[in-house]
Amino acid sequence: MKQSLTSLAVASALFLAGCQVTQTSNNKSTAYETVPPAVMASSEATGTESISLEQAMAHPDWLGRKPEAAFWSADSQSVLFKQKQVGSKLRDTFSYGEKGLEQIALSNKHQIGADDAVYSRDGKLQAYLFSGNVFVKDITTNQVTQLTRSSQKAEQLQFLTNGQLAYAADNTFYAIDLTSGLTTELAKLITANAPKGVIEPLSYLANEQHKLIGYVALQHKNAKDAQSRKEALIAQNDTLDENLFYLGEGQRIVETSLSPAGDKLIVATTKDVPERSAQDIMPNYVTQDGNIDPVKARSRVADNKPIEHTLIFIDLNTKGQHALSYQSLPGFDEDVLAEVKSENARAQGKTYTSKKSPRHIALILDWAWDQSAIQWNAQGSEVAVMVEAWDNKDRWIATVDFANNKLVSQHRLHDKAWVNYTHNDFGWLNHEDTLYYLSEESGYSHLYTKPLEGKATQLTSGKYEVSELTLTKDDSAIYFKANIKHPGVYEIYRVNVQSGELETLTNLNGMTDYVLSPDESKLLLTHSKIAMPPELFIADAKPGSAAEQITHTVSEAFLSKKLITPKVVAVPSSHTDQPIYAKVYYPADYQEGEQGNTRKAVIFNHGAGYLQNSHMGWSVYFREFMFHSLLASEGYVVMDMDYRASKGYGRDWRTAIYRHMGKPEIEDLADGVNWMVENVNVDKGAVGTYGGSYGGFMTFMALFTQPELFQAGAALRPVTDWAYYNDTYTSNILNRPADDPIAYRRSSPIYFAEGLNKPMLINAPMIDDNVFFQDVVRLVQRLIELEKENYETAIYPVEPHGFVQPSSWLDQYRRIYKLFKENL
Repeated sequence: MKQSLTSLAVASALFLAGCQVTQTSNNKSTAYETVPPAVMASSEATGTESISLEQAMAHPDWLGRKPEAAFWSADSQSVLFKQKQVGSKLRDTFSYGEKGLEQIALSNKHQIGADDAVYSRDGKLQAYLFSGNVFVKDITTNQVTQLTRSSQKAEQLQFLTNGQLAYAADNTFYAIDLTSGLTTELAKLITANAPKGVIEPLSYLANEQHKLIGYVALQHKNAKDAQSRKEALIAQNDTLDENLFYLGEGQRIVETSLSPAGDKLIVATTKDVPERSAQDIMPNYVTQDGNIDPVKARSRVADNKPIEHTLIFIDLNTKGQHALSYQSLPGFDEDVLAEVKSENARAQGKTYTSKKSPRHIALILDWAWDQSAIQWNAQGSEVAVMVEAWDNKDRWIATVDFANNKLVSQHRLHDKAWVNYTHNDFGWLNHEDTLYYLSEESGYSHLYTKPLEGKATQLTSGKYEVSELTLTKDDSAIYFKANIKHPGVYEIYRVNVQSGELETLTNLNGMTDYVLSPDESKLLLTHSKIAMPPELFIADAKPGSAAEQITHTVSEAFLSKKLITPKVVAVPSSHTDQPIYAKVYYPADYQEGEQGNTRKAVIFNHGAGYLQNSHMGWSVYFREFMFHSLLASEGYVVMDMDYRASKGYGRDWRTAIYRHMGKPEIEDLADGVNWMVENVNVDKGAVGTYGGSYGGFMTFMALFTQPELFQAGAALRPVTDWAYYNDTYTSNILNRPADDPIAYRRSSPIYFAEGLNKPMLINAPMIDDNVFFQDVVRLVQRLIELEKENYETAIYPVEPHGFVQPSSWLDQYRRIYKLFKENL
């Protein structure tokens, strides 16, 4: 890992122009603090060599191999991280500390800890998993002890209140006494019906059999004697115990959580329905053996069945097992889709009658989380669960009344559109029975606390998004990441839990993530800028602390490239009070105030819908960044908009597409075109658009529903019919086809294909397990039947949703480049 002074110079040069943090002593800020909003990046990087399309689409190793999965050592004195090997998918592990940078030998990898390590209450021991086995490190002596060596994969490590270390493996919970080394089985969860024991003869024939046949009677007696002896032995011998808990036949365990006191379990189960898991087949045509491989794939939203979780409280002391009803949750039986169902019924000439009925409710399983939806307080005396309704309109935080075996609602978040699948962090303060949680109820993701018997207190407020919470051990503060001073600038902050006083901890002006050190004295920062990939920094965990860069992984080859860095502008919206933030790549030869509307332009549509790309950090679309720079060097204006539905701008921006995807977003693109015409000398008749995944869907909707807006478009791995997409994402926004066919018909491009009258390119990977190749196949057949002539389709036989092979990337972007060259 070569240290590069050049990379430091470029990083310094790319600090944002004119953007300063206004430090506040409270949380009363209500708007982004930006000076000025329209110019948020330098105009050009410092390289001298032009970027070629071949280089931009080459394997990203050439950029440098950024640090990954960084975390602190147990003693807070060093940082561990991974780095990809050149030309390989393998990663090496490195340590940065007093001795500088060192590579960790494979023989020592079990000694370094882990990013999800847990700590004893006195802070003297660290426990972690390595290859599924349990290790404990004495932080004072640095001595490491291996506690398990097994093919069973351990998980859910935690220190118990009695000092023992607990873990789970194969739905069985164990506790290790660290003094004696004794391992005790606390509970074994079994998805079967409880055995009935020795059954007494019940029928006439059975009774007569026992009377007439001595062998049968003897076998029955022996079985009863054995059962009685086993029960007596367990009862009278304190070295034995049996902790088997039968959850019922046909059940599947979804989530489990052991109390820190080691005396209670919360278990979530669901009916095991095999057909739920794979209802589509994705043919793979390029295989090792030359045959077609029918790969099983996820189900479609149109096919998915309701899911409900049964929550079970298990008392390990009494062996009691109790299902927890959802009927105590406010709104558990509301018909929240009544208005939607009525509208769809009227469209069919029918009448819908609303009625109350228990809703399907389940633990919220957030793929963006690194926590469980079951959270215990430090003492193990209280537990909170986060559950959501199948219809996506409600999220509850509930505690458990163990005495009465029921749920107690602590917070209900209702959203007429849908409850966000992110910004759901929650937990307990360490020293009191008070919950903390994120909620979008104010319109933005903010932090709240709530005592069990009291009202909630909002700790942060304003037009910004709070995420990534870290509570200090003494409950004095909660650290978080937020975009307070500008929607595209993310810094690290902390708020005083008692007073609500807010402190700014970083001022790096870009995209910044953090990990608080175990001793809570330092921050490990992962920071990037628009034209600079992520590097690691260390700073003291206090306001005004300077950040020291500790990795320098960006390649000299990348630094030598002359890349046009976009400016982030606030495009006025014709439809909302909020502007549409967008990256704008100004042409290399652009002169301020030039006139004549002579410029060509391209608008890029980011994917995922709920994703932010007009921020000040390194983008996941780094190839597109270089492609846009290439276009700008040739005289194009390129715009990359955070259209409505994008992340980072609050709840209303996120839900603007509810029940009508493809309308607000295209309205925003139209505003973008008009802004470029008025401000950057763009010819309105020479604008193209392109994007992948959700961006491909937007390209279709733009070309089909507003065919005069763009002169050409490229749709990559695009959605054409939302009824064929997955349930988790789509049902949030459009409900489900059975309830809301109106939303699907007005949101799916295939219904508007007759509107195409401009050149269009469709690029489709064939082993895409996200947006199926079937999407493109159905649309192409529709275009054939509509006798359309002005489109082309390129297929990529070995590519998944996110392209991998450089040759495929290059082929795809050569076609996009050609499309714009020939048609703009």
